[in-house]
Amino acid sequence: MRKGLRSWWRGTIPVLLMLAVWETLARLNWIPGDMFLPPFSSVTGQFYELIQSRVLIKDFSASLLRVLIGFCAGSLAGIFTGVIMGWKETVRTTLSPVIALLFPIPALGWLPLLMIWIGINELLPITIIFICSFFPVLYNTVTGIKEVDRKTIDAARVLGASETYILFHVILPAAIPNIFTGLKLEAGMAWRVIIAAEMVAIPTGIGALMMRAESLMRIDIIIVCLMVISFMCLLFERLFMCLEAKLTSRWK
Repeated sequence: MRKGLRSWWRGTIPVLLMLAVWETLARLNWIPGDMFLPPFSSVTGQFYELIQSRVLIKDFSASLLRVLIGFCAGSLAGIFTGVIMGWKETVRTTLSPVIALLFPIPALGWLPLLMIWIGINELLPITIIFICSFFPVLYNTVTGIKEVDRKTIDAARVLGASETYILFHVILPAAIPNIFTGLKLEAGMAWRVIIAAEMVAIPTGIGALMMRAESLMRIDIIIVCLMVISFMCLLFERLFMCLEAKLTSRWK
């Protein structure tokens, strides 16, 4: 417990010092005040006002729903396709050239084309997040399955295990760390992508709120939105870290 407390303080103290320096510099007018960087206390007050007026809750809920739908759909599709590609050599050799051509394209690079194909509606940001999540999770799943020790698989076959049993009880458990690596990376990336998509094409969400604040020169609201995004990226990453630890605690 003492070790955990020391670790917590080592991570917390730098953040508290940064906030104190921020507040001090703003209060002493060493930086151009509200036109450049308002005090942290003003940002906190604005955060409370946005919560009270339900503006932040409404926009955050819209972004959160899009992220959850797009991320879950893209991740599940990536895991499913990755398992098939990693398990079946013929499928991997058939799909690898297509995946290799599409993977380097940034998720936001699809935005102009999707705006023509889909239109500006709720499906647009969800599709962008789906693309953002699909390819990295796919690659990490394939990599994890290919790195499974073949001697372990052969030993399971010798003991009479079926191919289905080997897949679900030997290969997938061994590939879980790689799969979660892709999930942890893309959990934060999904929030970065949704903000960009909302800033460009969607009238609701955290990104749209930031654009409205920019048009009014409300630096405090922009910083509030950035803090919410930062917190959600960290929360999603820690959530998958805890889930991975729980799933692999018996054998890792």
